[in-house]
Amino acid sequence: MLVEHGSIRGNSSQAKRLSLLDKQQASAHMSPSDNAPLQNSLTGKIDPQTGMYRHGFGLNAEVEHVIENDYRSPVIDYLRQNDFRATVEGLEILLAREFGFCYGVDKAVDYAYQTRRMFPDRRIFLTAEIIHNPGVNQRLREMGIEFLSGRYRSSVTYEDLTPQDIVILPAFGAAVEEIERLRARGCTIVDTTCGSVIHVWKRVEKYARDGFTAVIHGKYRHEETIATSSRVAQFPNGRYVIVRDKDEAQLLCDFITGTCSAEVVRERLGHAASPNFDPARDLVRVGIANQTTMLSSESLEIAEMLRRAMAARYGEAALNEHFRSFDTICSATQDRQDAMHALGELKPQLILVVGGFNSSNTSHLVEIAAEYCPAYHIESVADILSAETLRHKHWAKPEAEVAHGWLPPLPTRIGFTGGASTPDRAIGDVILRVLELYGLTWSPAQK
Repeated sequence: MLVEHGSIRGNSSQAKRLSLLDKQQASAHMSPSDNAPLQNSLTGKIDPQTGMYRHGFGLNAEVEHVIENDYRSPVIDYLRQNDFRATVEGLEILLAREFGFCYGVDKAVDYAYQTRRMFPDRRIFLTAEIIHNPGVNQRLREMGIEFLSGRYRSSVTYEDLTPQDIVILPAFGAAVEEIERLRARGCTIVDTTCGSVIHVWKRVEKYARDGFTAVIHGKYRHEETIATSSRVAQFPNGRYVIVRDKDEAQLLCDFITGTCSAEVVRERLGHAASPNFDPARDLVRVGIANQTTMLSSESLEIAEMLRRAMAARYGEAALNEHFRSFDTICSATQDRQDAMHALGELKPQLILVVGGFNSSNTSHLVEIAAEYCPAYHIESVADILSAETLRHKHWAKPEAEVAHGWLPPLPTRIGFTGGASTPDRAIGDVILRVLELYGLTWSPAQK
């Protein structure tokens, strides 16, 4: 996810990157002086169109040192400064050139810290996980920020909220009806929605206004896709259908070209479509959009599949009346996927991808990595159980599993990267753990 705001840039060519702080450092954060009420320093302004705070509170400098202490990694700093590689005796360490916190995540984390700093004595809630990283979400809980849904959900419900409460919308955004519930409670709303996500929203809203059904490449239960589809549903004749992959997109293509029945489409995709979805009515004019964290190459392929189907049905001359596709590919997602391909071409014997198991963009990175060598998706250093066993999640399976014999013998070359919600420290800690398993210490020789 990519946005123009935020105090800490995630792009490796521009930015400071962050990683999880260990327990000792975490317990020292947000001291009383950090949380002291601010006097005459509020510069945040409510967005007149949404009634929400969308650009922080002007407290970047006040929270920057706290965020750096929480998420920075000297190991990652070194690798960034030394061509993203290092050699420690027989281990060659390769780091992807684009990895970790993207602009959108950077902004969301920064705004959450600013919000805690701005309102030290108020109850603060997140509607859901701010990003898909367990370490970051746990850190926010330690700061006294509670969650209204998901695995970190507190006992507080929407009905318990008052006008004195502060509610943060996560980087994925929130559904229209969810925001309306918060407005009805009179809460102060801080919106950290990624700019790339908002770009997609504007696109699908235009589709709905113009009478086009939004075909959304995404996961229908993902927070971002739920929020995106809700933007369509707010229009009286807004229609959408969500496809997870090319196989599901092919169903739409087959219906459009007359080789699949409406009943089959409804049976397979009705759960991921607007109410009363009617393929005969709703697939006459379609516009393509995507969840920003999906595999970008697949999003482009799906768009081309549907373009060809519409051209076959209505002819090239009438295509503009029946098909629209605009670039909603997130550049940060694209950069990380391109960097993973580049890392694979360096021929490592193993790639470790660090990120939340529920992180869509991380799962796609490991899917790419697996094209080149054995690749494992781990949430944190805690998943490295021993030199023999590793807890990981296969990109195509729903549950984590344990791999055996995962660590290659020295000499070897191992690649590392992290999803767009992964702090630097999480990746750096994994590198240090791998060194430990080899009986080595961090004393790199530049290569």
